[in-house]
Amino acid sequence: MRVGVVSGIASTLGPPLVTASKSAVHRIALVLVWIAVALSAVVFSEPAPFEVLMMGLIVLLPVIGLARLTPALILMLSLWLVVGAGGFIASTAAYDIQRSALHAFITLYLSVASIVVAAFVRQSPIAHARLMMNAYLVAGVIASIAAFIGYFDIVPSLTELLTLFGRARGPFKDPNVLGAFLAPAIIFAMLIWLERPGPRSLVPLGVAGLLTLAVLLSFSRGAWFNAAVSLAVFGYLSFVTARTTRRQLRLLALVVLGVIGMAGIVTAAMQLEVVQDLMTQRASLSQDYDVGPEGRFAGQDKAKDLVLTHPLGIGALEFSAHYHHEDVHNVYLSMFLNAGWLGGAIYAMAIAITMAFGLSAVFIRVPYQGLIIAAYAALTGQVLEGFIVDTDHWRHFYLLLGLVWGLGLAAYRDTTLQRAPQPVLNHPSRYI
Repeated sequence: MRVGVVSGIASTLGPPLVTASKSAVHRIALVLVWIAVALSAVVFSEPAPFEVLMMGLIVLLPVIGLARLTPALILMLSLWLVVGAGGFIASTAAYDIQRSALHAFITLYLSVASIVVAAFVRQSPIAHARLMMNAYLVAGVIASIAAFIGYFDIVPSLTELLTLFGRARGPFKDPNVLGAFLAPAIIFAMLIWLERPGPRSLVPLGVAGLLTLAVLLSFSRGAWFNAAVSLAVFGYLSFVTARTTRRQLRLLALVVLGVIGMAGIVTAAMQLEVVQDLMTQRASLSQDYDVGPEGRFAGQDKAKDLVLTHPLGIGALEFSAHYHHEDVHNVYLSMFLNAGWLGGAIYAMAIAITMAFGLSAVFIRVPYQGLIIAAYAALTGQVLEGFIVDTDHWRHFYLLLGLVWGLGLAAYRDTTLQRAPQPVLNHPSRYI
């Protein structure tokens, strides 16, 4: 029964795409991409299953011609390499050099993976982006089911594995990561709902409700904020770029249904006493562990002082091990500690460039404009949540970076080709 449900959800983003490839190698590569993205939901520990496949795909996709780097992507890759170099230099100052260097390597590997994903999506934006969103949506459903199994004690032997401190965490190490991972899946489900007419739209609506309940049960304030921002950005951008009044009305209906659905889910969940107690506690903007000399805000003040006195950084994972009892909970501040002034500044600049580029691409009239809006909206929530949590090892964050860059570059390329259909040796589209 459960396999049938997942199979049905897998088809919501369109028919299987592997048949469109030109060779058996391409078909195998596309299947591996789908599996890698689907496995991005399983991160009990590092290295995760996602790493095994993605490291191979980083090499395979460019070799077989499914991911071609352009000058724009090479520029972004150069920025990530500087961040990586900063991380390795900072690790030399760490008490545990090997542990810090390994963290820096994983950050570098994920950022390189985002570039390869971008090149892959740019190659065939509609087919490849939908393939990835398809897999991501299935991963979100599987993660949600795992969260429910743990939270509602459906399989007692798995409860401890799938929950933490009374909060659902599913196949992740942390409930905060579960909630953040599911936020983009909600956006992808809403995109399907927006594109599907009549009764066929009920399936993605149901999936969105399932994902929303799982986010709720993660009891992550950051994830709640993430999902709310992503939905708001998705709704606004979809509305202002809508080509017909009918689509705008459908978007208004989305807002109304979303509010009603969210209220219904929260009301139903609050009927459970354990949910009600934890919800009341987590709904507060300030927790006991946020304030005081050992709170997260005081920790961030310590981090700022360390940044000012350590231009080369102190090395990844050093702050929580030797200066404060927990992480910084701000990825932009953390990156200055992990990679020094230069690495931290380049990291922030790379994110800012991505957001500016993605916003400009959102307004390009291409057949896959909705995909760009969905990817950009999902990324916006993750970028803003980075101000309250460390996101530099979130696999889905780098997948979203790749989606935004790949779709955006494809949109600029396709628009340029439409304006100048005759092939030219040094055509501008070569550079994007």
